[in-house]
Amino acid sequence: MINQITIEICIGNLDDAIIASKYPIDRIELNSALELGGLTPSLETLKYLKEHIDTKICCMVRPRGGNFHYTQNEFEVMLKDAENLLKAKADGIVFGFLNEDRTIDIDKTKAMSDLIHSYGKEAVFHKAFDEIDDLDEACKQLIEARIDRILTSGKAVYPDILKGCETIARLHKEYGEQLQFLPGGGVRIENIQDVIRTAGSGQIHMTSKKEYPGGYLGLDEEQLQILLNKIETL
Repeated sequence: MINQITIEICIGNLDDAIIASKYPIDRIELNSALELGGLTPSLETLKYLKEHIDTKICCMVRPRGGNFHYTQNEFEVMLKDAENLLKAKADGIVFGFLNEDRTIDIDKTKAMSDLIHSYGKEAVFHKAFDEIDDLDEACKQLIEARIDRILTSGKAVYPDILKGCETIARLHKEYGEQLQFLPGGGVRIENIQDVIRTAGSGQIHMTSKKEYPGGYLGLDEEQLQILLNKIETL
């Protein structure tokens, strides 16, 4: 934490997570395949990290790229993936279930949330939230489902997160006593201070990634240091 801001970084592989843990990062969102928007990480990656770093780790559970409307078969596998990650001491699970009409799939969401809370961990609804038309109704449904936190750009189209920060601020004012709001999706060196100030939720989610040869997206440590300096000088 810097300047009372909770800092989360999205990471796509083991070595980058180890590097990030050396900085004042509060949480790692652990993924694989950032090139696809982030998929479920391997169980062994989580196990290794829990043995070697102390930073909290929330794991993405997403079996494929594309939309967030999942078949029953996919859902059952996602539940099992989540349970295995929780048994391996994940500090939270990041997920999102929508219906075909891009409303929240309440039954699947509640089932996943119940599983996560049975282990005493955090249930985090990811940016599938930004595909929903009625955000207020979605917040009420997610509160009822006992979701702890929502990752959101306030419906802003990537990478223009600033356009959604007033929406995040409004949702935080309305529902913030029951639900955390985590601004993310387009956080950059040039906008991070404005995002934090405008959203006002006391948290930030960033990736600090760059493209490596072969199209791989990995951590840019130099960029990370600048981002953290920006938070420090708020």
